[in-house]
Amino acid sequence: MEINRQLLKQMQLLTRRRKLLLTSFSLLLLTTYFLYGPITDTFAPHRIGQPIDSLNGVQVYYNGDVGHVSSRNVSADGYNIGMKYQCVEFVKRYYYEHLKHKMPDSYGHAKDFFDKSIADGQLNPKRNLLQFTNPGRSQPQVNDLLVFSATLFNRYGHVAIVSKVSDTEIEIIQQNPGKFKPSRKTIPLTRPSGQWKIGESRIMGWLRKA
Repeated sequence: MEINRQLLKQMQLLTRRRKLLLTSFSLLLLTTYFLYGPITDTFAPHRIGQPIDSLNGVQVYYNGDVGHVSSRNVSADGYNIGMKYQCVEFVKRYYYEHLKHKMPDSYGHAKDFFDKSIADGQLNPKRNLLQFTNPGRSQPQVNDLLVFSATLFNRYGHVAIVSKVSDTEIEIIQQNPGKFKPSRKTIPLTRPSGQWKIGESRIMGWLRKA
């Protein structure tokens, strides 16, 4: 009987310690949340909405998780720029602010910027931009709008701006590539059979202001 009482006391003591540890951990999580935000963002490299890069004076903003959206960005004259701070919002803001270009169709997901029915080098009327296929006859240029296809994990596709070009590679600048991915990326550029090819299978092509 005495042994059973000692075991019972030990079990009760362990239970109290576990409850105390659980309570302490819960308080720590709550404190972290109120001081720094959700735990998933506590260890993120930047704050959502923080400028992290720019091209020709147009800022790239950090967006955290790829699926995060907040308010819609609309210009003073009513032009729809896009959802903050998705990839589409940056490329449309870049074209609007730096190239003074408004797209006739100001909506659509990233993958929708490329129309597969349009021949290489022809006008994409929804965007009022020339469209080039990958691979294609035209070498990519700085300021071109690069369009990536959808994937199993990203059904909306992706868009970016070409920031540098050489005969062997391009550099792109992008918004919302992922919580820990960089805003700049270098991709090989080759010219097999006389056509320019960007070495990324997801790139369908690029758009350019005429």
